[in-house]
Amino acid sequence: MIKRILLLLIFITFIQCKEESPKKSEIINDYTQFVNPMVGTSKMGHTYPGATAPFGMVQLSPQTDVQELLKDGKYNPKTYEYCAGYQYRDTTIVGFTHTNLSGTGHSDLGDVLVMPTEGELRLQPLNTENEKGFVSTFSHDDEKAAPGYYEVQLKDYNIKVELTATERVGFHQYTFPKSENAHILLDMVYNIYNHDKKNVWTFIRVENDSLVTGYRQTKGWARDKKVFFAIQFSKPFKSYGHKKYDKVLYNGFYGRFKEDENFPEMAGNNIRAYFNFDTEQDEKIQMKVALSSVSTNGALKNLQAEIPHWDFDKVKKETQQKWNKELSKIEITTLKEEDKRTFYTALYHTMLSPILYEDVDGNYRGLDQNIHQSEGFTNYTVFSLWDTYRALHPLFNVIHQERNNDMIKSILAHQEQSVHKMLPIWSHYANENWCMIGYHATSVIADAIVKNVGDFDKKRALEASVSTANVSYFDGLGDYIKYQYVPEDKSHSSVSKTLELAYDDWCIAQIAKEVGDDKTVSEFSKRATYYNNVFDAESKFMRPKLADGTFKKEFDPLDTHGQGFIEGNAWNYGLYVPQDIPKMVDLMGGKQRIGQFLDSLFTMELDDKYIANTEDITRDGIIGNYVQGNEPGHHIPYLYNWTDTPYKTQSRVRMIMDTMYGSNVDGLCGNDDAGQMSAWYIFSSLGFYPVTPGSDKYAIGSPLIKEAKIHLENGNSLVIIAENQSKENVFIEKITIDGKEINRLYLTHNELMNGGEFIFTMSNKPNKNLGI
Repeated sequence: MIKRILLLLIFITFIQCKEESPKKSEIINDYTQFVNPMVGTSKMGHTYPGATAPFGMVQLSPQTDVQELLKDGKYNPKTYEYCAGYQYRDTTIVGFTHTNLSGTGHSDLGDVLVMPTEGELRLQPLNTENEKGFVSTFSHDDEKAAPGYYEVQLKDYNIKVELTATERVGFHQYTFPKSENAHILLDMVYNIYNHDKKNVWTFIRVENDSLVTGYRQTKGWARDKKVFFAIQFSKPFKSYGHKKYDKVLYNGFYGRFKEDENFPEMAGNNIRAYFNFDTEQDEKIQMKVALSSVSTNGALKNLQAEIPHWDFDKVKKETQQKWNKELSKIEITTLKEEDKRTFYTALYHTMLSPILYEDVDGNYRGLDQNIHQSEGFTNYTVFSLWDTYRALHPLFNVIHQERNNDMIKSILAHQEQSVHKMLPIWSHYANENWCMIGYHATSVIADAIVKNVGDFDKKRALEASVSTANVSYFDGLGDYIKYQYVPEDKSHSSVSKTLELAYDDWCIAQIAKEVGDDKTVSEFSKRATYYNNVFDAESKFMRPKLADGTFKKEFDPLDTHGQGFIEGNAWNYGLYVPQDIPKMVDLMGGKQRIGQFLDSLFTMELDDKYIANTEDITRDGIIGNYVQGNEPGHHIPYLYNWTDTPYKTQSRVRMIMDTMYGSNVDGLCGNDDAGQMSAWYIFSSLGFYPVTPGSDKYAIGSPLIKEAKIHLENGNSLVIIAENQSKENVFIEKITIDGKEINRLYLTHNELMNGGEFIFTMSNKPNKNLGI
């Protein structure tokens, strides 16, 4: 009887365990383990390794931007190398800031730097002949970086630093040694770029023995940026103070108070404050830093709403779960583990911007510097549109449709608040910095409309686009309208501007088609052909033209300077007619000739003098004369699809993925440019790419994955399988969609959104008839 009872109990236990075991489909894999935030922190990737939430307003990251102090007392900032405040080669950390740009080609931000120290109080960051600074050495052996988490040991102070973040709050955890002289510094002088020359005004207020509020106004790339903050300590500080570094001392108290270093309100241009503690051995002091663009009260609301407790591990876990949820939208298997790490790190980088830019109550600072309430959308900022319209926003139209809808509404709000009534060009932190050329918000809008993404007002979007396209004083636009091209003797980078504006005008025509505005369709379809006017039929290059209608005589198609192009040359940038590739092929002499042109582009030897003039990249980012390390040529490998040898797209794309991307610190061959470089890799790994945003078609390349499952927001799942996948099998033998073979070199957006099964049968030999 006892045996029977035992057997029965074992059987019941087995059944219960079986019933309680999660189904295979319910098991959630940890995709954060494949992400290496250190990728791109070396050389010119310009990424940061710190803690942030997906699209988060706080980017809490270490700063190694320690400027060299010259003998004459002046600083020598290596501005361009420190766009994200961090370079992997460095061995010292100056502190941890709460705002950082990812992968951009310009320096800014670096707000609210904090630094824990121990021992003698030091307020100068750098070591000099007469004084030791508060910087600390560190080792990469003691450094950990993962989505939503960063850790490092500050060697000079024996302090362990751990960082995590929610969308609006940075959470610090410092493990101190036993000390009667532990400090946490609040350095409001530090900025990424022009450290002590950028501040307009700084204000710090000690509310009580564990709460500090304040703000800083700066004039940098964002000409008038305001960052408000609220800092809460887990332990009361025993004393505090500050030092002012203003060249002109301000007295705002009219003689009624003496503003000494212990005064609870600190105001001026450049201020460093300090907060002192007694600590036991291995005592943890925590600090929460909330940001707001609106007010210190807004920062306090964000603080209470997002982290009302002191459980660091809980916040870390919740933020990593948010990352895993976003990363798991695309589940892949690969031939090599490194390819999986490269893929998920790239996917991670595509979600570092644009960033959330509103408080928990929906208030945000607008372009007009007034406070607005987001109604029916979430407001975003950091729009590097010259880069991101190409692949990042199209990627959002596949896996982040709701977010991209909000981003477009943010773009339209920007236009409404603009005194110029223009859509953003390159905007961040309630500012327009006018960086780069064209008005590519029109591309972002057109791509969403054509792909039926979002519920934004299409008619309003068209009006905003047309308004933008007729601001005659904007960057050569008046001459473009007058001459039907941008004359080189009236505006620099004239060919690039003409080509980009013509494409943007085509995008406006696509928006107008959806709205049903035939007159606007006709007007902007005509403007979209203006690229013809800078094509030189004799040399077969796009070439700078003067206002008198003649081409510029001194012309070197290999040079990137003074030849009518920006961040590119005639060989690369001259291939930019995405709105009408067949016509461009005809202009250049037909399919066979452009195929030969592309072959030459990828195989020629480029002299070092030309590489030296190529922005943002090193020789590592160049194949022949083709530049993968910068955006103007990202569509070029796919142009073979419009030639007699389309299979060469497949071999070129695979070669680029294999040689120019990786999972180590130098895994990017140029600036990540707010996620565009990484978005190229994501699309290309899956086997297709949006050569013409604003069209519903994707050019087929060569998938790198073995299998991918994309979970779409409409509830469908898209499965992509690369049969016979191997390093050698880079060519596509055939393609089937749900069992039906297709003989074309493109996929449509509806086909993707319908889900189903796409099978690429791979081979080591090209199928020369595929798509012909």
